[in-house]
Amino acid sequence: MTSSNTQSPLDAIADQALGLSAAASASTEAPAQAAETLEGPTFASLGLSPEIVSALIAAGYKAPTPVQERAIPAAIAGRDLLVSSPTGSGKTAAFMLPAIERFAQLQKTQAAQPREPRPNGTPGGAQGQQGDRRQRRPQPVARPGLLVLTPTRELAMQVTTAASTYGKHLRRLRTVSILGGVAYGQQLMLLAKNPEILVATPGRLLDHLERGRIDLSELKMLVLDEADRMLDMGFIDDIDTIVAATPESRQTMLFSATLDGKIASITGRLLKDPERIEIVRKVEANSNIAQTVHYVDDRDHKDRLLDHLLRDASLDQAVVFTATKMDADQLAGKLADAGFETAALHGDLPQGARNRTIRALRERRVRVLVATDVAARGIDIPGITHVFNYDLPKFAEDYVHRIGRTGRAGRSGVAVSLVHHAEQGALKRIERFVRSPLPVNVVEGFEPRKAPPANRGFGGRGRPGGNGGGRRFGSGNGKPGGYGARGGNGGNGGGNSWGNKPEGSRGGYGAREGGYGSREGGLGGGSRGEGGRGGYGQQREGYGRSRDGGYGARRTDGPRGARRDS
Repeated sequence: MTSSNTQSPLDAIADQALGLSAAASASTEAPAQAAETLEGPTFASLGLSPEIVSALIAAGYKAPTPVQERAIPAAIAGRDLLVSSPTGSGKTAAFMLPAIERFAQLQKTQAAQPREPRPNGTPGGAQGQQGDRRQRRPQPVARPGLLVLTPTRELAMQVTTAASTYGKHLRRLRTVSILGGVAYGQQLMLLAKNPEILVATPGRLLDHLERGRIDLSELKMLVLDEADRMLDMGFIDDIDTIVAATPESRQTMLFSATLDGKIASITGRLLKDPERIEIVRKVEANSNIAQTVHYVDDRDHKDRLLDHLLRDASLDQAVVFTATKMDADQLAGKLADAGFETAALHGDLPQGARNRTIRALRERRVRVLVATDVAARGIDIPGITHVFNYDLPKFAEDYVHRIGRTGRAGRSGVAVSLVHHAEQGALKRIERFVRSPLPVNVVEGFEPRKAPPANRGFGGRGRPGGNGGGRRFGSGNGKPGGYGARGGNGGNGGGNSWGNKPEGSRGGYGAREGGYGSREGGLGGGSRGEGGRGGYGQQREGYGRSRDGGYGARRTDGPRGARRDS
């Protein structure tokens, strides 16, 4: 949770590839503005106050994006908005700038009104004054003018940072984020300051509403950011409860990646005669993100191929996406054992641990981040050069969100999907969604036993690539199909296990029967030393082990069940 009028060091704003570069120097700002006036609309021409335009120029914003160009004037005019805009299109500024403009106009109106004179005295002497002060003490109830609902904590923090940056020249504009995983006491202290802007995730906001700490009866504007994602996560009932606590006179803006049936089911009761804005996603053949598919036979093949690809000399930092929280923990642990500086990021981590993970990624103390879809929303790290889909996303639009973590602000990037042959349907849905074939690549030494499909409807396979050599996952002199032998006694795994391990170390995976399908013998086929536990081993808290000794201790509560992030 944050509350500030200045830019937070946690996030560097850039909602999303606004096509922005570093701010021009003071000596060149005026000519740049004049050139933009001739070429197209500017932020000033959209109706924003000079104070807000000045903050945008200082932050490096040069010209509005298409969604901003259409949404800002309509929102300033008071219209409800129904906006479909892809990731990286600048949607945060599209709803936050007109909202802050409304606060700026309200402040100007209040400043023009004459102030009422204060009374000269209070009857009853000092005792009466003390009693009067007690009566005038404000109740710790927040009555915001703007509420922004987001599906994840990371996105809420990004929106909070953006609001603080856009409104930094306004006299009084306080922004508070209400998130799960943060102590109630800290949140109550910030809510007692009665912030004008409240950014929240639905669950924690409902907690404060039920406790009477937040009053939405005076709300002027409501924004639902990534509304489609909130519906996918099952927040529909929470949203209805929150909306019921707001006045009918509010202005509502709904932003979503798509405007399909699930969004249409709620727009009728949330929006009043909305202006519909759809920004079509453009998929260019010469995109700055090189996208490829690698077919794998089973989990063992996938792990060894991922290890090889992560050792590419061109890789700076990478995000590896998994389907479940448990998979993120397990894969982060395996990569740490293989020598990578790695960390896991998912919804079960406390907010403090998530913040530390992002900070370590920014400071380059983490090279490989293993994350779930929801937790990785809003991550904007310039050093991320590669994205790996260890598991294909459940929804095709999530593929675009995933690969958007690389190639930010015009930089080049690489997106690799590790696909089992049984996932052909999911791959085709992604290709239809992005309206482009994903070329198939084969690395020498890691060829799949089953040849890739010759014709998937979008073209054939790409050229073989890679450095060859067939690097195994981890180190050692293991046999083909294994992870390399480790010294010590005990821990005899099956045919595709970790091999021999020291006494008391983590056990093996157990022999697999049939590769990609279910494992014969479960997770804990290998034996352990006294007091050990079979299977994948204990989960890690926060970061996985690095070359320097690791960031945190292993957990002792055992693995969680496999379920999607929420």
